[in-house]
Amino acid sequence: MNISIRPWYLIVCCALLLQSCNRNKNTGVKTNNGNINERPNIVILYGDDQGTLDLGCYGTNDIATPHLDKLASQGLKFTQAYAHTVCCPSRAALLTGRAPQRGGVNSWTSCNPNDMDGRVMDLNEVTLAEVLKDEGYKTALIGKWHLGARDTHTPLDQGFDYFFGFRGGFIDYYSHRFLHAGWQKPQFHDLYRNRAEVYEGDTYFPDIQVKEATRFIEENKNDNFFLYMAFNLPHYPEQPDSSYTERYKDLPWPRRSYAPMITTMDDRIGKVLESIEKQGLSENTIVLYMSDNGHSTEDYYNWGNSYGGNGGGGYAGKWRGAKGSFFEGGLRVPCIISYPNKFPANQERNQVITNMDWLPTICDVLNINQPKNKLDGKSILPIIMDDNETSPHEVLHFMWQHMWAVKRGDWKLIFRGHDTTGKFSEHPEKDFFMPEYYLARLSDDNPEEINYAELYPSIVKELRHLHEIWAKDVFKNSGYPDPNKETIQNKSTAKGTIKL
Repeated sequence: MNISIRPWYLIVCCALLLQSCNRNKNTGVKTNNGNINERPNIVILYGDDQGTLDLGCYGTNDIATPHLDKLASQGLKFTQAYAHTVCCPSRAALLTGRAPQRGGVNSWTSCNPNDMDGRVMDLNEVTLAEVLKDEGYKTALIGKWHLGARDTHTPLDQGFDYFFGFRGGFIDYYSHRFLHAGWQKPQFHDLYRNRAEVYEGDTYFPDIQVKEATRFIEENKNDNFFLYMAFNLPHYPEQPDSSYTERYKDLPWPRRSYAPMITTMDDRIGKVLESIEKQGLSENTIVLYMSDNGHSTEDYYNWGNSYGGNGGGGYAGKWRGAKGSFFEGGLRVPCIISYPNKFPANQERNQVITNMDWLPTICDVLNINQPKNKLDGKSILPIIMDDNETSPHEVLHFMWQHMWAVKRGDWKLIFRGHDTTGKFSEHPEKDFFMPEYYLARLSDDNPEEINYAELYPSIVKELRHLHEIWAKDVFKNSGYPDPNKETIQNKSTAKGTIKL
């Protein structure tokens, strides 16, 4: 018996079958052959100014962080994770997998959209959002951008389909206004949905973030998505959820002010993770938590209120320094990653990694090509899967304006402006004009407390040479001047005169 099948019927059947396969692919559910899709959702939770050890899973026992501790038990925590010493270069490095200097981020980027002086990340940089968008991911940044406030350099211009948050360095959590740290300059409102300025009254910003994230997750539960949740917490102004202040009233100052900020962040992270779980996406979602730099010791008072870190409060254990310094307390940060479908659970990794590693690592997980831009990060998927693998980083480089550091093994050379408090330099005429080399050894019982520069001049020479090679490479095609050369060219006296 001959059976005649109309062409339109075949087309409809094929379309329905394709739709079903795509639905299974996007949600990571089991397909008919029993396999689980390898394309996970990706969520990056980026903290702001958190101390190196300020999580319960890192040994802190005076601050409650149950949600991040649980995340660590479901995945891996890293004990030698490096970011940067301040916000802008850290975020550039995370998103591009490259030294931030390659994209022009070697100083503060602009916070005000009316600032036409430049100070933006180069649009030629390829971000993780752009990589994933090309792979069909829905992409969103909810929170802090801080890579240039101009309308031509927003997250929407660097691969994000959706942006809700602020473009500058920080905002008041209730008024959503940028307050210039340390200067009595005019305030301005800094809250956007995509390119449009929006007003949310006096609503607590972390709560708005959670609401926006929950909506994005729900709307894209049937698609692969990338959510970059860039918290302002625990960055100043220290305005925590008031329900946590009583819990820490007996802690010494300024930890008493800092601690509830950490717990507030942990609580809001818990709500985001709960939303992922509610949609049945936990098993097939990579969740990465990391801080952008060490805890802040800044202290600013504007309009009668404190908008600084109250002089400290964070904890780095034996590690010296804080945000703004190249000591370990400024560079070494907490870092956790979880991916139940594939990664080991409740394990620790002690190898050196950096925030630049996450872009190539995610490309490795997805089995997709890395951007054509030269990357400084390396895939650490082998380390994640096997604790016996070695770090791909024999040498680490850091730079901020005219200051820089090179770490090789147990040795670290810091050039200019090393600061025992971790604050930004208060005496540029001293720190910039009178170069100083500080050679530290990390294996000491009290790391970085002794300057070995005079005792080991050969090591100083070797590490300085490594920096010179690195700087020549990162600045040669960037279109931006190498501050090292500016320093030499602008010297006019024995002490030197540097044009900043």
